Amino acid sequence: MEKGAIIKHDQDKAPKTGDWRYLKPEIDASKCIGCQTCVPHCPEAVMEMRKRIETEIAAGVEPGKEKKIVEIDFEYCKGCGVCTQVCPVKAIVMKK
Repeated sequence: MEKGAIIKHDQDKAPKTGDWRYLKPEIDASKCIGCQTCVPHCPEAVMEMRKRIETEIAAGVEPGKEKKIVEIDFEYCKGCGVCTQVCPVKAIVMKK
């Protein structure tokens, strides 16, 4: 491969690998501070930040000032648990 080459990936043709998972990461919205530390550490790149829904916003937080929360694409998450290890506030736990 030449230096600086870009590898193109067609997500629609990728196999759904989430069925291999034994444990599943679960996000505690009340603990997640939106720091995005887990996103670059995910070996499968299945984590991204999104706006919180109304039930995930803490009481007393000014509208529009809430931080984003991480979302996981479970069709591709293999349940490795790296995200739980790097989360500084332990907002992600592995569950069956």
